[in-house]
Parts: sequence; C-alpha cells; structure tokens
Amino acid sequence: MDFSLSDEQRMLDETVTRLVTDRCNPEQRRTLIQERGTASSSLWHTFAELGLLAMPFSEEDGGLGGDGIDQMLIMQALGRGLVPEAYLDGLMIPGMLLAKLADDSQRERWLTPLLEGEHQLALAWHETTSRYDIDTPESHAKRRGEGWHLQGRKRVVINAPRAAALLVTAGLDGGALGLFLVPVDSDGLQRRDYTTLDDQRASDLDFDMALPASALLASGDSLLAALGEALAQGRAALCAEAVGAMEMACEQTLEYLKERQQFGAPLSRQQALQHRMVDMHLHLEQARSMAILAATSLTLPDEQRDYRIAAAKAYIGEAAQFVAEQAIQLHGGMGMTEECHVAHYAKRLILLDHALGDRDYHLETVMAHLDSVA
Repeated sequence: MDFSLSDEQRMLDETVTRLVTDRCNPEQRRTLIQERGTASSSLWHTFAELGLLAMPFSEEDGGLGGDGIDQMLIMQALGRGLVPEAYLDGLMIPGMLLAKLADDSQRERWLTPLLEGEHQLALAWHETTSRYDIDTPESHAKRRGEGWHLQGRKRVVINAPRAAALLVTAGLDGGALGLFLVPVDSDGLQRRDYTTLDDQRASDLDFDMALPASALLASGDSLLAALGEALAQGRAALCAEAVGAMEMACEQTLEYLKERQQFGAPLSRQQALQHRMVDMHLHLEQARSMAILAATSLTLPDEQRDYRIAAAKAYIGEAAQFVAEQAIQLHGGMGMTEECHVAHYAKRLILLDHALGDRDYHLETVMAHLDSVA
C-alpha cells in the first residue's frame, strides 16, 4: 500500500512543523501556559490565518475540506511540540457537532467565529458515574413552559475555562439523549477551573438553569450519529498526537544517552540500553501504522470505523505508556523533574491514553466486534 503524501499534504506537514518549531519550543511553551487566559493566544490566531482551524471542516461549513490524513499531520505536529492549545477539545469536536446539528443562525453565531479564531468551545459530557460512556448521563433537562430546565454536574471539561459556550449532554424525558448549547455567561452555571497533570485547562461544572427552546441542538438518533462521528474523529486525532509525542520522547531519550557519560563512555554504547531504545522505536513505528489505520478509517461504515479506531486507540495507549515509562527510566532521576522536557511528554502520553476512552474501554469494543462476527 502506498503511504506517500501528496504535494499538498507535504506542504501542510512542513508548514505546521515549522510553525510549531518556531513558536513552541520549551521556553515558549512555558510562556504560553503561564499567560493563557480567556482570550485566544497569538499562536491560535496564527492557526486561523494559516487555515489550520478551517482544515477539519467541509467547504459547505466554511472549512477547507481536509481528510483524515490532513488532520493526522496537524495533530502529529502539535504532539511533537506539546502545543498547549485545545485544537481537539476547543475546535474539532465541538465544531463538528455544531456543523452537523446547528441551525443557520447558530452556525453564524458560533461556528463561523470558531473557524476564524475568534473564540473556542468545549464539550461537557464526562460525569463521575459515566466512565467513558457519553450516552448515559445523570444530568437531565426537563421541559419548563416553552424552554428547558437543565440540572446536573460535569467533570473534567477540557477547555471550559477558555470556552465562549459549552455543548452539554443531558438526559431527556423518555430516556433520549439531548445536546444543549449553553453560553458560559448563562445564569445558573457554576465553574471550578484548574490545570490538569498535562497542562490542559479544565473545569468542573454545576448546572441549575433555565434555557430557551432553541438551546436544544439535537436529540435521539440524530444526536447519537453525530456524536459517534465526532468522537471517532477525536480518537483518531488523539492517536496521531500520541505518535508525535512519542517521536519526541524517543528522540530526546536517544540524545540524552549519547551525551550522558558513564565511566568515560556515553550511555548509548551500553548494549542493554540500545535494546531498550530499539523497543521504544518498535512501539513507535507500530503506533504510527495504527494511527494511519485510524485516519483512513473515518469514512467507513460506523461499525467498521469504530472497530478499527478502537483497535488503534487501544494499541497506541499501551505503546504510549511503554515509551513514556522507558523515557523516564533512561533519563534517570532527572527524568521526573519539571526542567527535563521529556517528563512533560511522558505526562501527556499517559493522559492521552485516558482521553475519550482508555485501552481497556476500547478493547471491550474490539472484543464485542470480534464476538459479533465469530
């Protein structure tokens, strides 16, 4: 099979890689983390100017019509630079849901500015009792006159501190699932902001509010189909980001072994450590193949798409943990310090496994599919 990139894809890869290299070295990354607030950063506006924010969306939605490989190239570059911008959680997933479910006025108000870099969004779905299942929330919305009353709690809502609006899942009367568009300045919303282990901004949210009828974007089967597609895109993107982070963890570990001297010789001459580096690269290359599988499976029928992406996410989660642990161990004690940049890659790789379902969760999907076809 030919995995070579087209001329346009090579240009995209070179552009994003050069941008990340120039604008997000370790010192610049620390500055971005320290200075980020509710407003979009200059780097985010550069993403918009280069068309990177529009790339995942169709031309009908005002985007550039990028495919799974285009998204993979962008996410790999962001993973290599550990870019602390919520490209996935603040743009791709909520934007794709809006593109599928919003009416014309909502698209003009929320989707168009999103693609132009004027604001960001967030999907509020995770609850303490739901594990990774998005379609069984305890939060609920009941009819009140012409509108709705939304009540519930969401936890670890990535990018909520920087979002202009939230897309909130809630159960409806009759057991259907609903998705609501909630501006962050709405009355009845309480938010506790914090920074996660891998330097992402997140919030715990409590809802007890009245919403207009138009706040309900979709419910039932149409919503489940849109969520399935958006989450598949998100999981494929996470696979690509993990590959980018694994590349840099391997590269930095090899550089350290070449530089670190022991008994007058570099550590890289020790055969046992060479074997461990080989194992790291084997996991990396296998993960790269699985990320390509995920990226090229997005247009398949739903069941086949979800099976392949679940297999990719499960394997890459395991490979990411292996590479993270080996990188820390081969750096020795300094690998656990904030000053050692490989420690930040290790933390991000561990958290990427848990984002949108960890390896155990996705292995259940794989096993269920294999049982159904046996």
